[in-house]
Amino acid sequence: MWETLWGDETYPKWTAPFCEGSKAVTNWQEGSKVLFTDHEDRGMISLIVRNTPYEHMSFKMLGQLVNGVEDFTSENAKKIAGAFENYTLTPDGDKTLLVVDLNGLNMDKDIMDYFTATWPKALDALNAISEQ
Repeated sequence: MWETLWGDETYPKWTAPFCEGSKAVTNWQEGSKVLFTDHEDRGMISLIVRNTPYEHMSFKMLGQLVNGVEDFTSENAKKIAGAFENYTLTPDGDKTLLVVDLNGLNMDKDIMDYFTATWPKALDALNAISEQ
């Protein structure tokens, strides 16, 4: 599952429900910056706070990417700055349990509704890819 989450070929597939053409630009090392971006160079800027391979990945959101330009000061950037996105994997027999939690996001109702509708689709895609 770990390779499916963060692999160059698989990451864009399971994150497509969020945005077609998604990619993560990083070296995946703890302390490194990540640009979660799309085909139009829009997305989020994060920092890898923790990377315990095959167990846990934690991202701290820093700002947003707008047309390839890093933005840390706009209202939209400030809404996500400081929030965390955490992925925890736990072995469960011959399967792996994945828990994704987001905390500290200052989102309005429309964004929350979008995530509520989209996360299940992304996780279904991740599951399908992992089982191949």
